[in-house]
Amino acid sequence: MGYKPFEEWIAQADYDMDTAQAMFEAGRYIYCIFMIHLSMEKTLKGLWSKNFKQDAPKTHDLIYLVNKLQINPPEEIYNTISEIDEVSVPTRYPEILKTLIQGYPKERTENIFNKSKKVLGWLRIQ
Repeated sequence: MGYKPFEEWIAQADYDMDTAQAMFEAGRYIYCIFMIHLSMEKTLKGLWSKNFKQDAPKTHDLIYLVNKLQINPPEEIYNTISEIDEVSVPTRYPEILKTLIQGYPKERTENIFNKSKKVLGWLRIQ
């Protein structure tokens, strides 16, 4: 993968959030969560590209990226990033699909989705 500028990362992050919205509307809640993670990851990698003028590391670890970027989010923002980071692998590779689906009903997913929009807004102004 070649060097990707900030604007390209953000365009992809926006596309992923649109996909998260589509998955939410379709009732595919674990995929909504997965796409939220992907959007946050790409936004953080965009900040990496902007700040360091180099490729972002090949990682899916949101907290690692936050720490390396030294952006110090407010507690509410950090907690949401951490929550999304923790559910990334289970939504990608569920142990038992039915159990995972039951863990993300519409209300919980909507709450996470709304909090994630705030996170992405905060990240964009960094």
